[in-house]
Amino acid sequence: MKNDGQSVAKLAVVGHRGVRGLAPENTLAAIRKALEHGVDEIEVDIHITRDNIAVLCHNPWIRDQTGATFPVNRTDLATLQQHKPNLPTLAEAIKLIDQRVPLQMEVKWGEPTKPVITLLQKFLKDGWQAEDFLLGSKQQRILLELHRALPRIPMVVIEPYLSIRAVWRARQLNSRRLSMNQIGLWPGFIRAMQRRGYSLYAYTLNDPAKARRWQQHGLRGVITDRPDLFS
Repeated sequence: MKNDGQSVAKLAVVGHRGVRGLAPENTLAAIRKALEHGVDEIEVDIHITRDNIAVLCHNPWIRDQTGATFPVNRTDLATLQQHKPNLPTLAEAIKLIDQRVPLQMEVKWGEPTKPVITLLQKFLKDGWQAEDFLLGSKQQRILLELHRALPRIPMVVIEPYLSIRAVWRARQLNSRRLSMNQIGLWPGFIRAMQRRGYSLYAYTLNDPAKARRWQQHGLRGVITDRPDLFS
């Protein structure tokens, strides 16, 4: 099949929050399940604990079985894991994946970047490659800080709806990777981004038929809860 005179690239499949449709999100179990289904990348969310440990968590708090909530940034790791035993650290996730696929880390809004930078520098020193990681955020301040400290690791601009802002942010970071909410995408925009040299990924897209249609227009990949549907 052709698209603007070029062969259609293979659609990349990224496990969302590990693979939240098949296992508890942002857990080691979700990462194992994503690997079982042969994803091209694994995406997780990052927050920082009070004792400066990067953990996999989508919300800025965790809730235990009683319904009590604990703010991640005001609680130490040991206490958080008492209330949520399957809460993993970023270091544990990196070791589990062990360079089999790239790990995309979304550093959540307002988080300090130093704990992530220090941890990734250690793994790079220990033999991991820059290509084993991707760093993303919806906050430009975070991406700029990460890019300055870790210039060889690819940066992912996560921008829900504003295409002009997405391109502006990507230019600042010298990045060609955009991750955008699938609700705001349409074929003309996807074609335009491809022509401009951007690799556009849609989140959270669990519809293989829609993904295949958009692939013909230049969509590079999907971030999905259900990678099993794309096999």
